[in-house]
Amino acid sequence: QVQLVESGGGLVQAGGSLRLTCTASGRTFSMGWFRQAPRKEREFVATIDWNGVNTDYADSVKGRFIISRDNAEDTAFLEMNSLKPEDTAVYFCAARLEAGLGYQTKDYLYWGQGTQVTVSS
Repeated sequence: QVQLVESGGGLVQAGGSLRLTCTASGRTFSMGWFRQAPRKEREFVATIDWNGVNTDYADSVKGRFIISRDNAEDTAFLEMNSLKPEDTAVYFCAARLEAGLGYQTKDYLYWGQGTQVTVSS
C-alpha cells in the first residue's frame, strides 16, 4: 500500500504561480496529477513516467504547467505558472504500478487526499 500526500496548494492571483508537491510512502512507477472543480468530474492534468523521461499534459495546461519527479525522495511536483481562475480546483496526486503514462482515473491505483488551489481574478 502506497500513501500519497499533496502539499503546496493555496490562494493566488491570476498570473501567479504555485508548486504542488506529492510525497509517496513507497516506490511508485508512473504518476499523475488530476483536478476536480466544484460540480465537475475529476479531470486529467499531467502525467510522468517512472524515470521522468516522458511527460504529457492536458491541452488546457500545456505550456503553463510542468510535472517532474525526484525518485530518490519518492516525490512528484507540479509547477503551475500563469494561473487562471479556471484552474481553481482540488488537485490530486495519483500513482500507478505500471511504467507508462496514464491519462484516466482508472489507470491509477493510489490517490492522495487533494490540495485546494484557488486562483482569484
